[in-house]
Amino acid sequence: QQAETDSYQRTQGLVLLRDIAARINANHGQAFDTTGSPYLVPTTAPLGTGSTMDCTAPTTTPDIDLCAWDAALKGAAETSGGNNVGTMIAARGCITSPAAHTYLVEVVWQGLTPSAAPPSTVACGANSYGAEEQRRAVTTMVQIGDINAP
Repeated sequence: QQAETDSYQRTQGLVLLRDIAARINANHGQAFDTTGSPYLVPTTAPLGTGSTMDCTAPTTTPDIDLCAWDAALKGAAETSGGNNVGTMIAARGCITSPAAHTYLVEVVWQGLTPSAAPPSTVACGANSYGAEEQRRAVTTMVQIGDINAP
C-alpha cells in the first residue's frame, strides 16, 4: 500500500508540475518580462503547504495562475469532510529562474518511506519533512522563447 500511495503521489506531482508549466507557457508575454517575472516563487516561501499567499482577489493572469496552483498543491481538487485531500502529503511548489527566460519548476512532498534524497540542486521544501530521505521531488525546466527575435 505504501508503494501504491507513493506512486499515486508522484503522479499527482507530475500533473501539478505540468499544470503550472503549461500556464507559464500560455502566458509567455508576461513570463518573458525582462524586468522580473511575476511567476517566481522562491524556495524560501513555497506555495502549497504553509503558504500565506493572498488569493482573495487576484488581478493578473500570473496571480490567478499561482493562486490556482497554490490551491491545487493544498489539495483543493478533492475534499472529504470539508478537508482538502486531493494531492500529495504536505505538497509544496517553487519556481525559480536559473537563467534569463528560463524557469525551474519544482514540486515536492513527503513520501511514506525513506528513499534517496533529492539532489541538493532541488531546494524547494529542503529540510521540511524531517529526514531528506522522506522528501520526494519532480522538476521541469520551462524555456520562454523570444518571439520578437530576428
